[in-house]
Amino acid sequence: MNYWLVKSEAEVYSLSQLKKDKFTQWTDVRNYQARNNLREMKVGDKVLYYHSNSKPSSIVGVAEVKKTAYPDPGQFDPKSDYYDAKSKTENPSWVGPDLKFLSELSRSLSLEELRKQKALSQMELFKYARLSVQKVAPSEFRFILELAKQNIKVSSATIQQLKQLT
Repeated sequence: MNYWLVKSEAEVYSLSQLKKDKFTQWTDVRNYQARNNLREMKVGDKVLYYHSNSKPSSIVGVAEVKKTAYPDPGQFDPKSDYYDAKSKTENPSWVGPDLKFLSELSRSLSLEELRKQKALSQMELFKYARLSVQKVAPSEFRFILELAKQNIKVSSATIQQLKQLT
């Protein structure tokens, strides 16, 4: 089994929308490295769902590959923002697998919090910030799930400040 991270702006396609839809084809990716990663995805692979361009940008849930990559229909539609005149039906340039909703994390993990974790220092998320589909090491995936289960530690000074506000 392999592990992945996919990014979507919450305003474009949020985890809550995937939960409602149950599954979707992961389409509209127009970066060759991300496309190659989509082609590598296998049924049963687990996927971290990341809301990009959010405040804060965060890992918010987990999905699973339901169906391996197949042609992205937008590449053939001249009305689509993702139309690719060079792509041919017999040899499509762009593909996407079906991803199905598995779960929301018990708490979202912000990019800032993730960056502070020594166990995640080699994560592709920090090396290829703009890549929308990335590989995740099994140890990173497990660490992230465990981290999401932890309560946020708040200092006594912060608790005092919060008490003064109420």
